[in-house]
Amino acid sequence: MTRFTVNNQPVHYKMDPQTPLLWALRDASNLTGTKYGCGTGECGACTVDIDGEAVRSCQRPIGAVEGSFVTTIEGLSRERTHPAQMALIAGNVVQCGFCIPGIVMAASVLLKKNRNPSEDDIRAGITNLCRCGIYPRLIEAILLAASVQRGDETIEAPPAPGISPADAAREVPALVPRSR
Repeated sequence: MTRFTVNNQPVHYKMDPQTPLLWALRDASNLTGTKYGCGTGECGACTVDIDGEAVRSCQRPIGAVEGSFVTTIEGLSRERTHPAQMALIAGNVVQCGFCIPGIVMAASVLLKKNRNPSEDDIRAGITNLCRCGIYPRLIEAILLAASVQRGDETIEAPPAPGISPADAAREVPALVPRSR
């Protein structure tokens, strides 16, 4: 039995210790924000934070995570109020959204380690792949997230997940549709 902490909750998995963490999170814990992309650790869709490191969960067996602290996108901020989440939303970075949870997790680790990253630091720290080609907007968004995290700037919090578009527009005036 493998024991560690996921999103501040102790867990123990009665699975083969060689089971990739990705599948334990998705299948046993129903934490489906961690995505399966390539299965080889190249794309980063499955990135999670393990003890302060951005890790490709498809490549990490649960036996190697024994005693660790794992944070998934669900544990980062359900309300989408982490600076990386808020900056990606504010910068209109998200397109299809498939890669975004892994990118946000990689960005959160980068910002934890480096409060003032340069564009080169961001390129080196966020190696996740995105089929939609968000990279220029992504760099700007992470620079904004760093600024927000330092307290230099603020971003209006996005509406809560599951809110109707009309209620979101009332709650966040910037979301009011423009007249044509």
